[in-house]
Amino acid sequence: MGSPASAPPLTHSSVIAAHELIKPHIHLTPVLTSTTLSTLASTPQSPEALKGTEYEGQEPAKPKMRLFFKCENYQKVGAFKARGAFHAIARLGDEQLQRGVVTHSSGNHAQALALAARTRGIPAHIVMPSISTPSKIAATRSYGANVIFSGSTSQEREAVVAEVMSRTGATLVPPYDHPNIILGQGTLALEMEAQVEGILGRDAGLGVDGRRGLDAIVAPCGGGGMLSGIATALSGTGTAVFGAEPSFQGADDARRGLAAGTRVTSVRSLTVADGLRTPVGAIPWSVISDPGKVRAVYAVSERQIKAALRLVLERMKVVIEPSAAVGLAAVLFDEGFRRVVEREGGEEGWNVGVVFSGGNTTVEAIGRLFAATGEEGEEKGVLRREGERDAENVAR
Repeated sequence: MGSPASAPPLTHSSVIAAHELIKPHIHLTPVLTSTTLSTLASTPQSPEALKGTEYEGQEPAKPKMRLFFKCENYQKVGAFKARGAFHAIARLGDEQLQRGVVTHSSGNHAQALALAARTRGIPAHIVMPSISTPSKIAATRSYGANVIFSGSTSQEREAVVAEVMSRTGATLVPPYDHPNIILGQGTLALEMEAQVEGILGRDAGLGVDGRRGLDAIVAPCGGGGMLSGIATALSGTGTAVFGAEPSFQGADDARRGLAAGTRVTSVRSLTVADGLRTPVGAIPWSVISDPGKVRAVYAVSERQIKAALRLVLERMKVVIEPSAAVGLAAVLFDEGFRRVVEREGGEEGWNVGVVFSGGNTTVEAIGRLFAATGEEGEEKGVLRREGERDAENVAR
């Protein structure tokens, strides 16, 4: 895509311009609400849930939240990645378009770039590890891409990409570490703001009081393209931006990097949130590490991710992948975030946007995820919170 220096600056106005470029090619994904999940989020955790944390022995937070879910699982290719891919290709020159594009990916970016390339009628070369999921290989090919297999390490993938570029002259379109990708992903925040304001304006029961729509957005963080894009889109608007990551096997590299004051460049994790196993890229890090743009990044356990996913499946009747449940898990279970909402939202509470980043999973994968016994502990706990709150209301 050329040097990042030649791309538009990472500003709110650049995200608006990116949105104008890609609107003809993407879906305006819906924003959904759930009274049940808003009630659960507004119910204090049990003291037992805080054991082993820095908040053990303290009174649980009592935040008030109204949740709004941006459903990028309904985006083209089933994930937000379509936004960045379409914007990246829209920024290419005629000569670059003729030579085509190349990337290495085993997931949503592979499919997104393949679709964007087909839409523009240009070649797409997608380097995928030979161990990639067959359904993802088939989906990428279905969009007309030339799939080339490689080893599973980053060095092996990059070597194949270099060979393709040398042979074809194709332009590399990285999955997250480029301003054009970041600006494209940030367009979902622009839509979400307007959609939530529309919902609040129509539904007095959600608290129409003349305030702006969203107080905060919580989004998953893997390579950081989406989180940095959202932060760029909302910079200076007054809406707080938070990230969420899995903690399993050190997948919370952004959180750890912020604590250490330096970017973590390597992650080796087999978290169920497989879309978030990537370390934050250098350019996304420049945004995420700015406390004026991203307030904090929180980490959640595998059990908490599964509990949040189960709630979305069973209560909202919405199919998402595990990575997409990480933001909701932080809202429900991270006591640090919940205390921020309690302290700053007060009696009025916060309108909190939660990004469902994608829905590329299968019935078989979901079945395997919940096949083991004893995986309902976190969900039972959060439902018990709902029941206890109802009992308190009756007693009053």
